[in-house]
Amino acid sequence: MAEDWQNGGFGLYIHWPFCQAKCPYCDFNSHVSQKIDQKRWLRAYLAEIDRVSQETPNRILNTVFFGGGTPSLMDPEIVAEILDKVRRAWPSSNDVEITLEANPGTVEAGRFEAYRQGGVNRISMGIQALNDHDLQRLGRIHSVSEAKAAFDIARTTFDRVSFDLIYARQDQTLEDWRAELREALSMAIDHLSLYQLTIEDGTAFGDRYARGKLRGLPEDDLSADMYEATFDICGEFGFEGYEVSNYAKVGNESRHNLIYWRYGDYAGIGPGAHARLTFNGQKYAAESWRNPTKWLDSVQSGSGESLRECVDRESQLIEFMLMGLRLSEGIDLLRYKQLAGRDFGSTKADTLKDLGLIEWDDQRLRVLPNGRMVLNSVLAELLVE
Repeated sequence: MAEDWQNGGFGLYIHWPFCQAKCPYCDFNSHVSQKIDQKRWLRAYLAEIDRVSQETPNRILNTVFFGGGTPSLMDPEIVAEILDKVRRAWPSSNDVEITLEANPGTVEAGRFEAYRQGGVNRISMGIQALNDHDLQRLGRIHSVSEAKAAFDIARTTFDRVSFDLIYARQDQTLEDWRAELREALSMAIDHLSLYQLTIEDGTAFGDRYARGKLRGLPEDDLSADMYEATFDICGEFGFEGYEVSNYAKVGNESRHNLIYWRYGDYAGIGPGAHARLTFNGQKYAAESWRNPTKWLDSVQSGSGESLRECVDRESQLIEFMLMGLRLSEGIDLLRYKQLAGRDFGSTKADTLKDLGLIEWDDQRLRVLPNGRMVLNSVLAELLVE
């Protein structure tokens, strides 16, 4: 009998924790370092792949994702050796997706061609804005012209290229965003990730906001209008909003991220990487040491993991809903029943349905576009029985 995770697939996330500079909005586990011993990092990644693959033998690997940080700072031969190890560690699906995140300032034609020859077949590029003033405000070290040049290199080297933009930025108007989004869509190949600027604690923006120094952020109504415009304009260009912040032409969705959202299993290797892995029907949550030096030292001692704990059935149900209801396809109610031991039911579901925020039938529960604009509130209501 198939285990629940097989409904979502199996992926591998590899975290490269280094950047050229720390962006003021970023709360990811990223660090600036003047000297990086990439050969030592390679040995650590290969050792962790050995350890994890011995625990998960014969699984079909659907995706690999190099995230960061800025993985395009990795030497191409390091990426190639990692992927060679991955191919020997697990059988891969025929259409395995291998994504590498890149920042425009690190893109060179020869470097990208070397990544492609090493096995990478998809690029996710962090462009973030299409005007230089806002790029500077966001702490980005590239210009718009550099971003466009890097994108041209990427799309001539790879069949699949995605890029990120941040909207609801300081002093941005709705018309500003409409124009910028249309420009982005005229460039885009098959996928865009479009995120509202969020102010996270522990970031430079978070500190500035707490002191009242981060001015010009949009009111909630303007942010909602921007989200609605994003959904509509992407639709005009044939990009479906398959997830709250992600838009793609049909068949070009990020397969790796779909593993997360469809609540599959994934291994995480590298500082701060998370994992969800199922063994003999029991799902486990794992984390790796966040500090790069601590992680390297721990790998040399046998494992980069800092934590592994069982995920109980109720927690699995919550994670399944939190992830799956981000998708336009929603969640499978048979999986819900198998995880919950009961049919779907919520004291607030009928009210949410009457408000046009959700819909469901015998097979699936979905959050509708109006509900996705207030997704956190909808999820909070649905998790009340």
